[in-house]
Amino acid sequence: MASVKQVQITFDCADPERVARFWCEVLGYVAPSPPEGFATWDDFNRSLAPEDRGAWFACGDPTGAGPRLYFQRVPEGKVVKNRVHLDVRVGTGLVGEERLAVLEAECARLVALGAVRGKLLLADEENESCLLMQDVEGNEFCLD
Repeated sequence: MASVKQVQITFDCADPERVARFWCEVLGYVAPSPPEGFATWDDFNRSLAPEDRGAWFACGDPTGAGPRLYFQRVPEGKVVKNRVHLDVRVGTGLVGEERLAVLEAECARLVALGAVRGKLLLADEENESCLLMQDVEGNEFCLD
């Protein structure tokens, strides 16, 4: 049996490039170069049939350590809570007020990029504090 070497995370969305560029800013990811023969992604999109323009976009960890993120346009909007979400690990190893300060600072940065702040879940006997958020299209994620 073969073992999995890489994972790609796929997002269904209305505007793939917009959502991808948001996540590039969140994670420090980069968009790939346009396909060979095209100077820009806009040039590439103009070469496609109108219905295929902007149908997908991707980004990746420049170090190669993290998974590739793929964003694909779907006709339906988001209507229910995600069954899978990303935890953006900004407070790893921190506790108490120090952890809360890091979560709040990152939240402020992401809200400026178009994210929506959700509920702050304070530490309990089993878990450290985390902050629920939504990306630019309402996909839930946690600052952890």
